[in-house]
Amino acid sequence: MTTETPPRETEPVTGFWRLVPEPSLDAVRRWGWASVVANIGIVVTGGLVRLTGSGLGCPTWPQCTDESYVPHPELGMHGAIEFGNRMLGFVVAVVAIGTWLAVMRYRPVRKDLRRLATAAALGVPLQAVIGGISVLTGLNPWIVSAHFLVSPIIITLTVSMMRRSRTSPYPHTPPVVRALATASVVAVWLAVALGTLVTGAGPHSGDPDTGRNGFDETVISQLHADVVFALLGVTIALVIATRVTATSRTLRKLAAWLLAMELAQGVVGFVQYFTGLPWVLVLIHMFFAAVLIALVTAVYGERGTPAT
Repeated sequence: MTTETPPRETEPVTGFWRLVPEPSLDAVRRWGWASVVANIGIVVTGGLVRLTGSGLGCPTWPQCTDESYVPHPELGMHGAIEFGNRMLGFVVAVVAIGTWLAVMRYRPVRKDLRRLATAAALGVPLQAVIGGISVLTGLNPWIVSAHFLVSPIIITLTVSMMRRSRTSPYPHTPPVVRALATASVVAVWLAVALGTLVTGAGPHSGDPDTGRNGFDETVISQLHADVVFALLGVTIALVIATRVTATSRTLRKLAAWLLAMELAQGVVGFVQYFTGLPWVLVLIHMFFAAVLIALVTAVYGERGTPAT
């Protein structure tokens, strides 16, 4: 991701695109926000599926059962939870298409925004297919982890699109701040990726009969905690650096919010670990992880251009 203000191009509106109203830049951003919210929402509902043991509530895909696309009453609560998550997937798809249409129709043409919106939109069917494969393979923990990670990727792409839609010049930022912002992105993603391995080694498999990924739960949890401590150190340094150097007020605020969210996430993580992983706390932990991805992407997008 570069932070230089991109060139703007004009392009004639022809064919189908004449039927699509031209949106304002604010409308494009609203669609982006809707996409972020929808994807955070599906992280939560997907977590609920797994934490309630409803991963095979609909035992096949794309149908719920061999005879129907909707769950039968015999499938009970688990079928309803899994089917509800699948229905939210359609909401995510509609929002992704709406965002893509808004960006494609916006004038002047922004090729950088088009690339990000297109990649985010393509992520939705990709996630659906991976989710289907996870069901057909009996919730293989590696495929389930991949299924989860698509949502943070879509959130990253969409937040990046919104940050790049700015019309004002990017601020000049000292190299130390830019380096710490980049390090925070790496650390957050490493923590989230390791978090999926912790879940894949733990008791919340999505179905009582599903296998685990083979990692020692204690060892992988400790590694995850070590990365979280490193992330906190990087973010504390970032918050300090934004206050003692010439950086934008927005970046200072975003860095502070990032640190606050990391602390809240850390507290929830430790409490859930030492209380036997109650599913409500694990679900909150997953929600915070999705919000962290959005925040760290915003921090990265606000890091500006190198100060001269």
